[in-house]
Parts: sequence; structure tokens; C-alpha cells
Amino acid sequence: MKLKFIALAAFCFVAFTAQAQIDRSKQPVPGPAPTISLETPSTFILKNGLKVMVVENHKLPKVNYSLRIDNGPIYDGDKAGISQILAAMLGNGTSTISKNDFNEEVDFLGARLNFGSSSASGSSLTKYSDRILELMADAAIHPLFTEEEFQKEKEKAIENLKSNKKSVDAVAGRVSRALSFGKNHPSGEFVTEETLNNITLNNVVSYYQKYFNPSKGYLVVLGDVEVSKVKKQVKKYFGKWEQGLDLSSSINASTPNLPVTEIDFIDMPNAVQSNIQFTNNVNLEMKDEDYHAVLLANYILGGGGEGYLFLNLREDKGYTYGSYSSIGTKRYVPGRFSATAAVRNEVTDSSVVAMLSEIKRIRTEKVDAERLKNAKAKYVGNFVLAVERPSTIAGYALNIELNDLPQDFYKTYLSKINAVTADDILRVANKYFLANQGRFVIVGKGSEVVPNLMKTGIPVKFYDEFANPVEKPVFSKAIPAGVTVTSVLDQFFKATGGKAKMEAVKTLNMNANVKIDGVPIPLTASLKTMVPNKESMEMSAAGMGVLMSQKWNGKEGYQTQQGQRKELTEAEISEKKSSRSVFPELSYTKENTVLESIVSVEGNDNYLLKVTKNDKTESRYYDVKTGLLTKTESSSEVQGQNITNTVMYTNYKEVNGLNLPFVNTIKAGPQNLVFNMTTIKVNEGVTDADFN
Repeated sequence: MKLKFIALAAFCFVAFTAQAQIDRSKQPVPGPAPTISLETPSTFILKNGLKVMVVENHKLPKVNYSLRIDNGPIYDGDKAGISQILAAMLGNGTSTISKNDFNEEVDFLGARLNFGSSSASGSSLTKYSDRILELMADAAIHPLFTEEEFQKEKEKAIENLKSNKKSVDAVAGRVSRALSFGKNHPSGEFVTEETLNNITLNNVVSYYQKYFNPSKGYLVVLGDVEVSKVKKQVKKYFGKWEQGLDLSSSINASTPNLPVTEIDFIDMPNAVQSNIQFTNNVNLEMKDEDYHAVLLANYILGGGGEGYLFLNLREDKGYTYGSYSSIGTKRYVPGRFSATAAVRNEVTDSSVVAMLSEIKRIRTEKVDAERLKNAKAKYVGNFVLAVERPSTIAGYALNIELNDLPQDFYKTYLSKINAVTADDILRVANKYFLANQGRFVIVGKGSEVVPNLMKTGIPVKFYDEFANPVEKPVFSKAIPAGVTVTSVLDQFFKATGGKAKMEAVKTLNMNANVKIDGVPIPLTASLKTMVPNKESMEMSAAGMGVLMSQKWNGKEGYQTQQGQRKELTEAEISEKKSSRSVFPELSYTKENTVLESIVSVEGNDNYLLKVTKNDKTESRYYDVKTGLLTKTESSSEVQGQNITNTVMYTNYKEVNGLNLPFVNTIKAGPQNLVFNMTTIKVNEGVTDADFN
């Protein structure tokens, strides 16, 4: 079966619906510097240590509550994940109110209550504020912990781990943190199925009793309230909350920055693009004199579409959809500077070189006056918009408390931003963007990426998906004597049901349930093919009809999407004319097919065949043991971007004597799609009219 056209159409569908109708080619003209007036919240402290901040704002009859317990980083060790389970269990009832009754009352009041492992938040209309605060306090002080809920949340956490097992982004984040801080550090440890299975309900209860208490708590109240009334309410509902122990403890030192920059590579054969992150730890605090200059330096380097990284890697070279940078501040533990990009396999090494060159550029080349001016305008504009929101005032007050900032920190914010010079940018870039002492954490397909990475001159080390050092992987194996393109295809024909039965297939009629990342509505697809090369695909949503379709009748074709029709290009027509829609292997020849090597796919040895037609090459993988097709890879240009399309074929079932895959998992550029076939009919229900 041939599904590349589905991947491309679905990619276009998601990309089309996400387009923004904004002209970003013109820089907004900055207005005069505004005058900022910030009110100071009213504060009081309960006997148990809970500090309360109140911001009155009577524009709307609403009130918001935010509770934060500032415990600092906590190392969970062999029970990593316990805070995640606690967060999921809090807010699901109290010792006197069942989960269902609790949630029903919150919904009835049109309110919102959410809990974390060291936080809670709530909001409601002013007339229900007393009851919502009471429910919030009851759930925080007298939570309902049951074995049933505990087992349910633990199973969900384990399933989430399994679903992320093959996620390049999840692996990149986990390994990057572990290498930057160390696996025995609160910021570097990670959750595994083993650590989750170590956790009991008693562990969760003990964790709650130890860490969820008012000793280091802050409650921010903002909205249509009166300070005197809030004081009475908070004392009534939170006053009996017992003060906890002093939990100040030492934290293991984080991993020091490297003596020289290196590449830390994690091989994931299923990756269709490389996830690149350059990172180094920083000791930057919000109260530091460098803070405002660092904000601007980071924006100029990679804060948005005008950043050095974006302009180089996307606009100039077209390597990626976007490249950005960020920098975090230190409180209990160091922050991190990071520069990131997700790029095509074949340009991974070039992207590393380009990213490093831009980081070095901001360290050696003074930023021009216009660029610095625009960066300042961006921060001024964002600040002005932010202070119009009441929640910002409360957040600023909490920041001042938590970060030991001067009381006029935000009142002088704009003047400090505007005082930053080009020399300041150069100085802080050299201090915090450590081009010569960072690590490139790269997760990608090693067989296509590593050979060229080794040529960059940057030392390369190898790690597994759990940040354990490993030897350089063996990416391919020698082809045994006697194995040829013909023998691989013969094995495939036999495994699929026999060449004669495959040649007898004139049409396939398939229906599928479709799941696309970022599309919450359930979708279905009707897929029809007819030899030699006719194709039809219609994707629908319940109650919305056909959202997208693609038709090809062997001579001409088109795509429709949200009422718009696009004819196939000459290049697309040429490619389709040269392809066979049903079992393309039947048309392969020695002239256009090469047996390249034996590689690993999902841990199993596969023969890699490369098929070239119309100057385009497709990679096809066949399991050495079963002979079945497991994966295909190809590249295409969509909306000016070169994207890699990967299709994984699993869950083979017998249909009319043929062994066919019922699950097709497609990754098209940044999009993931899963087609679960509900029916496959052979030589039934397909006519020429389906392709018009």
C-alpha cells in the first residue's frame, strides 16, 4: 500500500488551518516611553506562616486565588514521580466531600479549582468567592486519598511514559536535563516505570504531610474583593492549617560546565529529524545587575523571528521551521542557557555549525543600534501590556518576595531596559552564552547523522535514552552473501501472501479512524486505490462532512481543503504517473532499486532498499526475519519547506489471503498521524468514478 500522499495531504491540512493572517514583514513603530504606575498589594501573615497578598480590582465581579508553597527543588530518588501522582490526586474531594460531589459543586458554581504538588489555584464570581475559598482550603488541608485513585493515577503515569518512549522531544528533554545537572540532582532526575512502581499510597500521604504545608506558603488574592473581608475569610479557612517542619536541606551540586564544547548524541533510529539543543548552566539571578542586559541579549540571539538563530537557520538556509534560545534564572539551583532547533537529518551537522557561529557572533560582534532599539521596544511593549492585567501585579509582588528583589524592581524595569548598551550585550553574552564550554545534546537517526557530525571537529560522545554513556552504535551490518534485491522482494512477496495473489489485487478499499496531533476532533478517512496508479482519499469529521480530499485518476488530480481546490503540479503528476498505488514492489527493477545495508528498526534487523524514480529516492525497510514491510521514508517539498515523511506499518492481519498492515503511523514534518484501519476490502467497492 502507498500512503505518502496521505501524509502530505494531512500535513497541508494541519499547516493550512494554523496559518496566521498577520503581516510580519514590517517592524511596528515604537511609541513614546510610557509612564508605569504599580500599586503595592496589601499583605498579612497568619500564625502558621502563610503569607497573604491581596490586590483589589473592581472592574469585574470576579476573584482569583493562587497558592504557592515555596519548598524549593525536591529530589525524589528511587521514587521519582511521587510529586506527579500527588498533584493528580489533590483537588479530587476532601475527607468529608466525595470526589464526585466536590467536582459537581465546583462546576455548578461555574468556578475553577486546580492543584499541583506544591500549589493550588481557583477562580469564581465574587458572589461565590467565600465558598470557593472554603473548598480550596478544605481540599488543601484535608485531601481525600484513596487506594483506588492512587492506582488509577499511577497507571496513567506509566502509560504516559510508554507513549513517550519513542518521542524524540521527550528523550531530548530528559537526557539534556540529566547531563546538565546530574541524575542525582532534583533538576536532572527523571521518572521511570521502575520508580513509579516503587511508590505506595503511604508514600504519597507522607510526602504530602511533609511538603504541603503553610510554613513557606504564599496566597495571592486578586479581583473584586475587600482586604478586610479577605483577611477574615483566610483566617477562617486557612488559620487552622498546621505549620510544618523546617525543610531546608542541601542540594547536590549540579554538573559543572564542560571544559570544552562537545556533542552528546542519542541514537533513535525512528527519528525523522534531529532535535538539537546547545546548553550550558548559568548563575544568573533576577536581582543581578546583568539581568536586563541578558534578557535583551537572548532576544537578539534567539528570542523570535528576528533573532540571529532564526534568520540564519530558517530564513537564510531553510534548515528548520524555527530556531530559538532561552535563559533561566537561578534560585535554589542554576538556570540554563539553551539554543534549540529541529532540523532535517541531512543538515544536522551544518545546523550545529550554524548555531555555534551565531552564538559566537553575539559574543564577538557588537549588535547594531537599530536591532538593539527594536529589542528594547519589544520588551517595553510586552511590559506595558502585562501591567494592564491585575494578575500581573500580584505576580510581580510574589516575584519580589521569592527572589529577594528591591521593592522598586518593576518600577525601574523600563529605565533599566532602555539603559542597556551594545557593550552590555557583548559583555553578558560572553559571560552567559558559553560557546566554548557548552554541550550539544542531539537526538536523531545516527546512521544518517553521525558520520557528518564526526567531521565538525567537535568531540562526539554517545548516550542512551536514559543518559547512560554507551559505545558508538553500530548503525548498519554487512549484507550476507547471496542476499540481493530479488531475494528480499521474494521474501516480501511470500510473507504478504504470494506474488500471484498480489498481482491479482486490482483495488483496495480502506476505512480508518485517524488521530492527528493538535486536532482534538475525531476524524475518519476513506482510502481507495486502483492499479496501476489511481488514488482517492477523503478525510471527514462527524457533523462536518469532508474536510479534505485528494483525487488522482491516473492522468490528472487535485486536492480540496476547506472549500479550496488546488490542482496537482506537473512534478506531482509526473511522480504519480511513475508510481504503482497497490504493492509498488511489483514494479521495482534492478535498475532503480538498490539493497544498501541491514539496519535496525525498532530493535529488529531490516533490509534497507532504496528505490529511485524521477530523481527522487525512497527508503523502504523489510524485516529480515518476517520479510514484511516495516517502514518507508521519503522527502517532499510542502509550502516551501522540505519535509521528511515516515510511515510505520504494524498490526498485520490476514485479508483474503493477504497479510496487510492495519495500523499506519505517519510522521510528516512536525506532524504525527495514526491511521487505524477499521476495514480493508480487496477488489470490492471501488469504481473509476471514485477518482474523478
